Amino acid sequence: MNREELHSFISESKGNESNICQICAIGDEKVVYEDCWRGFKSEDAINVNSVTKGVMAILAGIAVDKGAIKSIDEKVLTFFPDYQVKRGEKTIYDVTIRHLLTMTAPYKGKSEPWKKVCTSDDWTKAALDFLGGRNGITGEFRYATLGIQILAGIIEHATGEKCIDFANKNLFIPLGIPEHTIHGTSSKEDQFDFFMNKGPRKNEWYSDPQDTVTAGWGLCASGKDLARIGSMVLNEGKYKGNQIVSSEWIRQMTTPYLKLGERFGFMEYGYLWYKPIEDREVYAAIGDSGNIIYINKEQNLSVGMTGTFKPRIFDRVEFIEKYVIPVALS
Repeated sequence: MNREELHSFISESKGNESNICQICAIGDEKVVYEDCWRGFKSEDAINVNSVTKGVMAILAGIAVDKGAIKSIDEKVLTFFPDYQVKRGEKTIYDVTIRHLLTMTAPYKGKSEPWKKVCTSDDWTKAALDFLGGRNGITGEFRYATLGIQILAGIIEHATGEKCIDFANKNLFIPLGIPEHTIHGTSSKEDQFDFFMNKGPRKNEWYSDPQDTVTAGWGLCASGKDLARIGSMVLNEGKYKGNQIVSSEWIRQMTTPYLKLGERFGFMEYGYLWYKPIEDREVYAAIGDSGNIIYINKEQNLSVGMTGTFKPRIFDRVEFIEKYVIPVALS
């Protein structure tokens, strides 16, 4: 399949490819393939959903590199001295940043309290109310989008900067990604539109009433932006000669610590990044609707893909390897 055939295949698809907006592949810090669909242009941004988590892991690493976070084994409550722990709650005192990054932090209840958190005045505090529980720290994987909100609060308390400013200064601008602004509205109707609207968005990041970014979702970026982030990770934290985040952090972030179950395709998990194939040097930050940063160290290639809302798309790694890589390397 050549580039024109791939373009037509995605344009005419009625299946999982029918929501793809952008694909960008970068090798040796140069764009080797790029295309757009559904009325999107190269520079247009879209909500990349849980790929946001992968970006948060990088920001945490930058905070560690700068010494703002002394260790990821620091207790979460260290950063929230004014937080009032609920009566009888003990587990929360032992939760560390490492638990957040590996999704092994414990939470109360069987489901995430979206309404409670996303209608509150302070989403970080509301997420802290959800942290802990009677079972203690078991080390079990529990995917918690709202729990990662705590990481944004930690970065802000540790650095003394708003997370959006920290990201712009230390990650986006150095990578040539447009400076981002906070979204600034968080009504129920606005949140629904943010997920479901199929048009391009501004270079923005969803935020709570405290102007703290949403850490588990809500970053708006283009396919090229995602590929640039991937290229930096591929090059052990460097981009165009500048060390954005330490190679040691990249190594830790992409090291698998857990083997996930069937729901997550038996992938391995690092710090908010996946290792999709056990015996290969392939890594990914994965979001709903097929949004993805895909990194292939064997081929020295990073791929960013974006897509409008379409639930339960789990085949992007396979799609990239079957269709995008052969075209990008041709």
